[in-house]
Amino acid sequence: MLVPVLLFILGLVLLIKGGDWFVDGSSDLARRFHVPELIIGATVVSIGTTLPEVLVSATGALSGHSEIAYGNAIGSIICNTALISAITFAVRPCKVDRRTFRTPVVFFFAAAVFYALNAYIDRYFTRLAGIALLLMFAFYIGYTVWSGKRHGFGKEDRAEDYKDSPLWKTMLMLVAGAAAIAVGARLLVDNGTKIAHAMGVPETVIALTFVALGTSLPELVTAITALRKGHSALSLGNIVGANLFNLVLVSGLSTTLSPFAVPATNTVFGVPVSLAVDIPVMFFVMAFMTLPALKREKLTRPQGICLLCVYAAFCIFQFVR
Repeated sequence: MLVPVLLFILGLVLLIKGGDWFVDGSSDLARRFHVPELIIGATVVSIGTTLPEVLVSATGALSGHSEIAYGNAIGSIICNTALISAITFAVRPCKVDRRTFRTPVVFFFAAAVFYALNAYIDRYFTRLAGIALLLMFAFYIGYTVWSGKRHGFGKEDRAEDYKDSPLWKTMLMLVAGAAAIAVGARLLVDNGTKIAHAMGVPETVIALTFVALGTSLPELVTAITALRKGHSALSLGNIVGANLFNLVLVSGLSTTLSPFAVPATNTVFGVPVSLAVDIPVMFFVMAFMTLPALKREKLTRPQGICLLCVYAAFCIFQFVR
């Protein structure tokens, strides 16, 4: 029992320190290339925090379990939006730059509609659909970089007294931070599960706590660290970007490697739960967070509290059904 506890503590330390390195490296990258933190959060940071899910989904697909990516993608989006981001702006409401926020939001809903059409009409994700999702990912990255250069985002925000640190140091902080977060999350989940088993905690409770939260720990740690360091835009960009990448990169890769049908084991009034509840909740929480933000250019505390209530109700439904 002592070894799991020590490894659990080590995982926590790696998560905290990795979050510091990752956020510092990301904010330094934003200032170096005169790019808004929200854009860096929606691209570089989102890729880094989504890497563990990409690896898990790819491994599952190669093992013949690509359908896991279906639930993983939808569940992660709901958790990222209604729990992680909700916590950040429930604690500290923040302003939103409509110009830079619009792009990842538009791409997300375009990808989500394509994803939903495959789920509701065909009820099967083909290899062609997976390739289309991966092409959306590539186009999003390319468009974001092109748009940033075209509009000269962030040049006016560069501090006169800011001195560039060596590029190798910035990249080292990004890579080391992402690696520390990934390893720390794995240590925390694996050993937290062992501790819970030893304490007699039921399997269902473990799945809804350690395992479910563990898949979103990178986003959670990055969000909390960014909030603590005053980089709320970086945190928001990370959440929206991670949600987009869960659809176009995680699902796209797993579907390309191994096509699969929409899971239909659990139903509500004869309709698969994923179609009757999960996808509609995904659209609702993202719309509830992003559409008012685009109109008012800010995220408010009441929004965060409402999203937390939605997430609690969603978890209760998953537990009691």
